[in-house]
Amino acid sequence: MYKIRKHDKIAEIGLNELPSTWNCSTDEKNPDGIILRSHKLQASEFGGSLLAVGRAGAGVNNIPVADCTQKGIVVFNTPGANANAVKELTVAALLLSSRRLVESVAALKAISDRADLDKKAEKLKGDFAGPELAGKTLGIVGLGAIGVLVSQAAVGLDMKVIGYDPGISVQNAWNIPREVKQATSLESLVAECDYLTVHVPLVDATKNLINAGLIAKMKAGLRLVNLSRAEIMSVPDVLDALEGGKIASLATDFADARLLDHPKVLTFPHMGASTPEAEDNCAVLACAQVRDYLLTGNIRNSVNFPNAYLEPKADGKRVAILHKNVPKMLATISEVFGSHNLNIADMVNASKGEVAYTMLDVDGNADAALAEKLGQIAGVMKVRVLGAR
Repeated sequence: MYKIRKHDKIAEIGLNELPSTWNCSTDEKNPDGIILRSHKLQASEFGGSLLAVGRAGAGVNNIPVADCTQKGIVVFNTPGANANAVKELTVAALLLSSRRLVESVAALKAISDRADLDKKAEKLKGDFAGPELAGKTLGIVGLGAIGVLVSQAAVGLDMKVIGYDPGISVQNAWNIPREVKQATSLESLVAECDYLTVHVPLVDATKNLINAGLIAKMKAGLRLVNLSRAEIMSVPDVLDALEGGKIASLATDFADARLLDHPKVLTFPHMGASTPEAEDNCAVLACAQVRDYLLTGNIRNSVNFPNAYLEPKADGKRVAILHKNVPKMLATISEVFGSHNLNIADMVNASKGEVAYTMLDVDGNADAALAEKLGQIAGVMKVRVLGAR
């Protein structure tokens, strides 16, 4: 029986993915798994038995991933589970920033004398004229699950679409509409587009991606949408561009006191994934991934270890090893199995940068003595004998 600690409000439909025999509560002191959304996890909260962390969402900025990796803790996220919700908010942001609907509603409500309101409204409408999306060019930075859906929606709105993502996956590439053009650089992308939306994770390479240097290359009057991460853009540089007219408007999902009252900025309260459907999807996927890893050793959608899959075995004769990606590791592991007179019936090995993961199904008794011997190999971080609890 495994112990799970949950943080934040995790949808019940997701928690139902966990076996009913497992303990799942908000106060587990030494959990095998943690499920969370926005809770900022500290390494001091790990406990000695922690094996997996499931983030019900795509970003993992609130998880100390490097510390998890060092301790052999697999961190999962849920890419694509909230993609449709973010896509819809992106489309709304494009429309709101063009047609100035929020400002027009506020202006109408601000009329104190409601006599002949219809006539006063008619006089107001000219103050809020804005361009249509059809025929305009949308630049999309990042063609993951969200970016692909945005490209499909934009094509459906008769926009011209240009995408930029040097690391696009083959699967996502298949789903991009044929009408979408490929940009060879960020600079060439922003020089052509009337609207720009960013859908990339926050890593060192994307921090302050929207900066003064890139803004200088932008087409004048560009409308910017950032529902990705606050740190993707340099706020001082964007403010300068808003004041100078280089950027016509900004729609963002991240509250910042420097932006909140700016007349050209629409700020949403981090609601990109705030739909019941997205919250359910993220919870289901996060819980299912943690469950599968604990029960079968299979990994999917990990941010710090490679994905790996072996058909689950009913007899539990499986050994899972998280280790450094170094030469001769597999040979050394095989030698240990040989010394215990165990035949390797099936195996999968995968690597991700400096770390790797090996699962082995064996004929014979994989026991604590075997796990201890494997754990003594230099570079091995964690050994699990599935079913041995």
